[in-house]
Amino acid sequence: MKKTILTGIKPTGKIHLGNYIGAIKPALESAKVEDYQAAYFIADYHGLTKIHNADEFRQLSYGIAATWLALGLDPEKVIFYRQSDVPEIFELSWILTCFSPKGLMNRAHAYKAIVENNKQADKDADFGVNMGIFTYPILMAADILLFRTNIVPVGKDQVQHVEIARDIAESFNNIYGETFLLPEYQIQEDTAVLPGLDGRKMSKSYNNTIPLFEDEKKLKKLINKIKTDSLPPEATKDPDSSILFSLYQEFAAPREIEELRIQYEKGIGWGEVKQELFRVMNRFLEQPREKYNELMASPEVLDEILAKGAEKARSVAVPFLKEIKKMVGLY
Repeated sequence: MKKTILTGIKPTGKIHLGNYIGAIKPALESAKVEDYQAAYFIADYHGLTKIHNADEFRQLSYGIAATWLALGLDPEKVIFYRQSDVPEIFELSWILTCFSPKGLMNRAHAYKAIVENNKQADKDADFGVNMGIFTYPILMAADILLFRTNIVPVGKDQVQHVEIARDIAESFNNIYGETFLLPEYQIQEDTAVLPGLDGRKMSKSYNNTIPLFEDEKKLKKLINKIKTDSLPPEATKDPDSSILFSLYQEFAAPREIEELRIQYEKGIGWGEVKQELFRVMNRFLEQPREKYNELMASPEVLDEILAKGAEKARSVAVPFLKEIKKMVGLY
């Protein structure tokens, strides 16, 4: 049997280069591996923990779907669905909640970070924490376990969520017998920390991202904002510590990458590097950008594709949830 590999993206902002390079690009590559049954989903209920504007939330969810499709995802060859279209996920989430110690949730990194920030700001420890944020890891466990997922590609900051899913699965299995597969995480080592405009990790929370489908003028302007050092053009530069080079090699051909590496060693101005980066990025994004804009203008097309994907997802989810409910005595 093929191994299931699962990737989800939550709609809490525009897809940016960090999302593409860290999650979407490797996930699209995994879809080509014959040994894998790839599943991709829009984690809209996860996004609801932060976005409480209906129109914005709807558009962001469509934006995730349009991004996957514009970048070449073939919904006929994979399971591609919207989380909210698979109600079995949320039934399972409650069942798993009943096997999840509160202490385990207390130790979740995201929750602990909020508590620590609140303490430093002299606020109540749980200020700004809704129960969706607190129980987020349990819903993520349901996402993973319901589809008998073998592999979950994650960044280093998401490893704990897979470990929590394993802990919850083991708690259930210890009582009812081997039911859930224990998922493994797969870290994308080369893209664990993609730098943003200011040199810190590219993140919406730092406001230092480059949205993937910005128009040409805005893309060029953002690239020109990328922070560089003050070395003169003639100085030798290290490509392996360069933000510009790390982005360039994600979009350029192997020959182009090697040529720019040589230019770094000989000496090249940052302005020229930025021009080259814009050229290769815009070349790559030109057609996907056009496709993305077409899809965003036709939400009914996205709804139809996602509805078909939900049917595929539920063909797996419904019978497995039925087994689980029998085990716990719900019927």
